[in-house]
Amino acid sequence: MTEQGPTEWEFGEPVGVGPWPGEWPDDPRYDAELLANGDRRNVVDAYRYWRRDAVIADLDRRRHDFHVAIENFRHDHNIGTVVRTANAFAARAVHIVGRRRWNRRGAMVTDRYQHIVHHPDVDSLLSFAGKENLTLVAVDNTPGATPVETAALPRRCVLLFGQEGPGLTDAARAAAPLIVSIAQFGSTRSINAGVAAGIVMHAWIRQHADLATAW
Repeated sequence: MTEQGPTEWEFGEPVGVGPWPGEWPDDPRYDAELLANGDRRNVVDAYRYWRRDAVIADLDRRRHDFHVAIENFRHDHNIGTVVRTANAFAARAVHIVGRRRWNRRGAMVTDRYQHIVHHPDVDSLLSFAGKENLTLVAVDNTPGATPVETAALPRRCVLLFGQEGPGLTDAARAAAPLIVSIAQFGSTRSINAGVAAGIVMHAWIRQHADLATAW
């Protein structure tokens, strides 16, 4: 059966589109059940009525050259937020270091379309990055870090984030040839980890993405 799942809006009027009006399209990417019953999923209009595997295949064609990795995260909601944002910016994959099980509710079903890879430890992530010729970019507000606002982010890279508070492990920081920080101007010492991930992903988008391909 075709998945519908929760939408971005869980209350009020139904969102999405109803059953396909008129004659059905002759296109193998479309799902018969969605055409018949409507599509209430949290997807952009271009993917309405498409089968999930067809959406993933098209996203694979569009994904960017950066990966996102998270280490030492303690809150499932932050993991879900990172996955959801990585999907929005078409990250190649999300890598979760050290934690395999997490509550996917915060991802708002985007985990069904986003490649997610698990690594038991940082060494496993580093091995993957080396094989794929990806530069590790650690995000941590530590002395000596380069402000992400002025940093030249590598096109092929892994953006590595740690949990707010404890941050990244010493091993992760030591392995990264580039450490970037986010400029802050208020009283707090740190910002939410999920928000920080979105800021740095968007910095990569501004430097490398072809905005003509955005929805």
